[in-house]
Parts: sequence; C-alpha cells; structure tokens
Amino acid sequence: MKAAIIQEINQPVSIQEVEKPQAGAGEVVVKIKVAALNHRDVFVQQGLYPGMKLPVIIGSDGAGIVSEIGEGVSEEWLNKEVIINPSHNWGADARFYGKSFRILGMPENGTFAEYVKVAAEYLYAKPAHLSFEAAAAVPLVGLTAWRALMSRAGMKPGERVLITGIGGGAALFALQFAVAGGSEVWVTSGSDEKIEKAIALGAKGGVNYKDPNWAKNLIAATGGDRSGYFDVIIDSAGGPGFAKLIDVATAGGRICFFGGTTGNITDIIPAKVFFKQLNILGSTMGTEAEFAEMIRFVEEKQIQPILDETFTLDEAEIALRHMDNGTQFGKIVLKIG
Repeated sequence: MKAAIIQEINQPVSIQEVEKPQAGAGEVVVKIKVAALNHRDVFVQQGLYPGMKLPVIIGSDGAGIVSEIGEGVSEEWLNKEVIINPSHNWGADARFYGKSFRILGMPENGTFAEYVKVAAEYLYAKPAHLSFEAAAAVPLVGLTAWRALMSRAGMKPGERVLITGIGGGAALFALQFAVAGGSEVWVTSGSDEKIEKAIALGAKGGVNYKDPNWAKNLIAATGGDRSGYFDVIIDSAGGPGFAKLIDVATAGGRICFFGGTTGNITDIIPAKVFFKQLNILGSTMGTEAEFAEMIRFVEEKQIQPILDETFTLDEAEIALRHMDNGTQFGKIVLKIG
C-alpha cells in the first residue's frame, strides 16, 4: 500500500510502498478514504513531540471503510463506514490519561496511508450527514475542543464564551459546539477576514489581537461593564497574551487552554487571578466516553466541520507546509481512497 512516512526529523515526508497491515485479535483494518491534518503532524515532523519513534506513518484523523476484521471482532463492522478515535488507552482515571496513553500516528502508524490497523474499540459509525471529507475532519480537534469546552470548562447554555485564534480546527469546533450549545460566542484572530468568517458561523463578534488595545475593545463591544466579561475562555496560544485573558474573564470564570503556540505564559498578576476567583485549566485530547459524547452531539446538532483545502496523499508534504504556514481556516484533508 501507499503511505506517507517520516524517516528523519526535519525532513520532507516521503511517499512509499509499504506492506499492508493485518488485523490481529480485537483489531480491524480500515481502508482510508480521507485523512486530515493536525498541528501534531507538523510537530512530529519537526521532532517536537515527546517519545519520538521513527520511521512512522503519520496522521491521527481518518474516515473510511472497514476492510478486514480480526478474531473476536463483530462481523457487523465489516464493510461499515467509520471514523476512528485517535485517543488510545486513556486509562481508568477520566481526570488524566495514564502511562499507556497514545495518539494514533506516532508511535503507532497512522492514517496517511491507504490502510490503517486499529483496535475495534476505537471505531465509530460515520455520522450519516457527513461526507468522508467532513468526517475525517472531526476526531482529534473535535475531541480536543469538546473536552476543553464541555468537560473541563463546563460551559452552560447562555454563558458568554471567548475563543482565541479562530481559524484552526479545534478553535472552530469550539465555536460550533458553543453556538450549538446555546452560548454567546466571541472570537479573536490576527485576521479580520477570519473574524468575519467566524461571525458567519454564529459568533456574535470579534477583535483583532494585533491591536494592543484588543482586550479593552472587546469589553467595550460586549457591553462595557462587568456584564460584558467572559464566563468561559478557550485558548490554544498561551504566551504573553494570556495575561489579557485574565483581564477579560468574569469573576469565577474558567479559562481552559490546550496549546502554547506563542510560547510560555508570562506577566500574570497573581492578585487578578485570586481576587477574581478564576479557574485556569489545562486540557489534552479526551476519554473514550468524551469522544462518544462529542460524536452524538455532532449528529444531534448536524454540525458540519469547516474544511479549508483538499490535497491528495502524494501532496502530503505540500499539505504539511500549508498547515505550518498557519493561514488555513478549517481543516486540511488528504483524499486517499
């Protein structure tokens, strides 16, 4: 089969012919129709991910058709259209993953291939309202956004939510989940065009974080007083700008972050956190139960993932560079089967 493989750190991905995987006990082989990119794929390529193991077929997201089942797997899965939960071996404690936790696509071979082998417990029927392209866009960032917004931050209908850096896959899912969940959503971005696109998806408004007064402008836009502050803030950037999130959070608010693309968090004034009784929460991926909850919500609310651009498997390196540039609005996908 054909697959996209990372052989060495900081080298272009190579397209090679490799042996097709075989399903063992409790496993299935999925013929991948469409895979999707995540920043994780770029980080693996750059050697920035813990526990590096090369060579590896990258890719955490995929949708396809079950082509082979192993011993002990129900025959109902055979020839079924599925998506794959990439969050494996979370463990017994829902609060934090265990030592055996893995994300599909390193160290285990991932979805940037014509076939992938996974344990059957990580299969879910593809939501009927989604194309393979849309379905492939859901797993990793959908789960990340769901845990951050719903489990960790505990968003409730009617709350005011701020989502920073709109345009990436997880931020867009957080926007769609919060809007569908009945909250008032605002966004930040370095691009006015992305803010307008977010408003078209249901955001009430947004501000450009390149403006040094963005926090004051945001509060003014939302009401100009304490009623204009945010109950829930979802962030993936960290960095020096994180301190301003504390300024725009309401008393007792929850700030949940799952990334640090702009570096270490600095310049936080402790008194602003403890006098406002803020909850600052970290989040990564999610449990099997959270994945199932997220898929049910996507089906119930008929959520359509936002897609940016489609490439072929042979164009995987071009797609990775497009991801690395950070200009996308939505998920980048690879059409394979």
